Amino acid sequence: MNTTMKASIRAAAVAALAVTLTAPRPARAQEANAGGPGEWLSRYTTARTLGLGGAYVATADDPLGILWNPAGISGMDQNEVRFENARLFEDTQINGFSLAVPGSWLPSFGLSILSLSSGQFQKTNDMNDPLGTFKQGETAYLFTMSRAFTPRFALGTNLKLVQQTVEDFNGGGFGVDVGGWYDVSPSVRIGATVANLGGPSISLRDKAETYPVNVRGGAAARVLNGRGLVAVQVDQAEGLGTRLHAGAEYWLQGGITLRVGFDDAYGTGGFSYRFAPQYQIDYGVADQPLGMTHRIGISYRFGGFFASAKADPDVFSPTGEHAVTKITLNARTKADPDRWTLEIVNKSDEVVRRFSGAGQPPAHVQWDGKDENGLPLADGIYHYRLSVKDRVGREVLASVRQVTISTTGPQGEVPVVPVGQSEEQPK
Repeated sequence: MNTTMKASIRAAAVAALAVTLTAPRPARAQEANAGGPGEWLSRYTTARTLGLGGAYVATADDPLGILWNPAGISGMDQNEVRFENARLFEDTQINGFSLAVPGSWLPSFGLSILSLSSGQFQKTNDMNDPLGTFKQGETAYLFTMSRAFTPRFALGTNLKLVQQTVEDFNGGGFGVDVGGWYDVSPSVRIGATVANLGGPSISLRDKAETYPVNVRGGAAARVLNGRGLVAVQVDQAEGLGTRLHAGAEYWLQGGITLRVGFDDAYGTGGFSYRFAPQYQIDYGVADQPLGMTHRIGISYRFGGFFASAKADPDVFSPTGEHAVTKITLNARTKADPDRWTLEIVNKSDEVVRRFSGAGQPPAHVQWDGKDENGLPLADGIYHYRLSVKDRVGREVLASVRQVTISTTGPQGEVPVVPVGQSEEQPK
């Protein structure tokens, strides 16, 4: 084996090891495997999935979720573009870009590109004399198609091309992933995938390296009126063995989500902030023996299927100038709308007023600050959310927003000054 090839192999191993050691994994697997074929892709985590401990096969409802389950995009409502970045040690980094377009009577489609790039590696001969530097890189292109056969069942597939470059050597190969999910109940979903069917198999020179088959299965449950998620997952792959993942997330008011997870041997966490409400920023972190691993993601949602509600004004007084607030409603469902519901809840998450009706929601409703019995409610902050179900049982939910009842006027102290005495004089 010549010097160049030796250096190339060492560089490939180092780059794979960079991803291997900075992704959450058991210590026993680190000792047994220093970066197998395609491990950088099978071990890839986004900011959200890192926060959930990698337990994502039963959810996978964002564009890059196709890496866990290609059927996941059938559970999405809006078109979405996502970008992710992960910076590892030795200047190694992974960038991800993905676009997903959910369908109704047509299948859902997705396109994703992920790239692993290393820093500069030192090339030496058998005498350890420096011969310059070079880089190593891998890129994966994935085309996804998914179809929901019923509101409770969907199947999907990834067709992927992976290219690898080490110095002057390069190669590529094709592979297939298949996956599906099934809703056991309105709040519980199970999912499973088989990745790397028939490849990719890449030859840099003489010998081909084939990505091992990776099997994933898990379940996810919506809790706390849909504001919480609990998920578990088990993975099995040659070289990596069996790994357990678990995680949970909770949506706070104001578009903030907190996450905590466990990835076989390491604790993880993260958060998201949704604003405008089309934009979302995700952050994930894991505690590694080599240090903290960080992920950052940005997404933009547009078009597709949605529900929205907005109160104007968002602070009103039933006894003042603004006696009511007008809540504008809008929705687009995958099938014909069947029924809509707008619920207003207090700080104890109790529904104090409900508006509902058949078909498409009206352009707006007016709320006078009274409960279901027509009694005035106390001053304070209330939250509202619009949900719309279509004729086959699918539901789109608007973001949770808040509105404030305030019947009291401005408060403060008015100084009393005795006659003949200025404010500067002591009382």
